[in-house]
Amino acid sequence: MRPTSIATRSAGSPTTAWYIALAAIGTVLPWIFFAAFFGANGPDVPAFLRGIFANGAAGGFTADVLISIAVFLVWSYPDARTRAVRHWWLVLPSLCVVGLSLAFPLYLVLRHRTVETPGPTTKEATR
Repeated sequence: MRPTSIATRSAGSPTTAWYIALAAIGTVLPWIFFAAFFGANGPDVPAFLRGIFANGAAGGFTADVLISIAVFLVWSYPDARTRAVRHWWLVLPSLCVVGLSLAFPLYLVLRHRTVETPGPTTKEATR
């Protein structure tokens, strides 16, 4: 039997493939809207912030997403340390560049790969 890398074994998992597909969708769909906004307004961050709270519906949705991000971070960081999930920090730029729609499935990919294969100690995982 040929030796395979952790990434090769994990990428073949149907669950991991599903998470990767969700991460891709979760990147593309928000950026369709972000690109339309920034294409029309340029990099006007104050206008963007006004827009996400433009009315009750937008404000409620924005508050829901921001609270969900906080819950995700409070859950995922200790979970990553306990399970020795490597590269947890990748969720931070993914949250800033795209949002929870990328960060959450990305974390699930990282977590699933750790569960499928033996990993480093907790101390090594936070590097």
